Amino acid sequence: MLTVDTPYGPFSVLADGPAVLAAGFTTDEEELWRLVHPSLHGSARADGKPIREALGAYFGGAVEAIDAVEVRQTGGPFLGHAWKVLREVREPITYTRFAELAGNPRAVRAAASACARNAAALFVPCHRVLRTDGSLGGYRWGLDVKRGLLAHEQK
Repeated sequence: MLTVDTPYGPFSVLADGPAVLAAGFTTDEEELWRLVHPSLHGSARADGKPIREALGAYFGGAVEAIDAVEVRQTGGPFLGHAWKVLREVREPITYTRFAELAGNPRAVRAAASACARNAAALFVPCHRVLRTDGSLGGYRWGLDVKRGLLAHEQK
């Protein structure tokens, strides 16, 4: 497990080589493993240098630096597609807009579920998805972290 200090607390990553399996604002490795699909368990052999460099650049202001980091998550067809779509989101959007971008405008709950089931926080930026009224909604790592990330990305 790779852990870096951030303005929002420690951020840890489980990776298989250069591919992120799970990431979040925690130092609890077991907590991250619970987010990883069982088929990927036991495959964490991190190549930490490129991930650490991308995180340093992101928190240094180059928010696009994390876009090049590979992510490996397992889910059904909708989840896989939704997570891919999230990686292309650059600005905050609503859950409704996220459902539209994922190809099913009526699947707002499924879009919200994709955010909730996202194991690769930051690299799959579910923190950029907001409620229709513009409020933050939820975030596994806390609303203070979500608020901070959004503010950081607006600079």
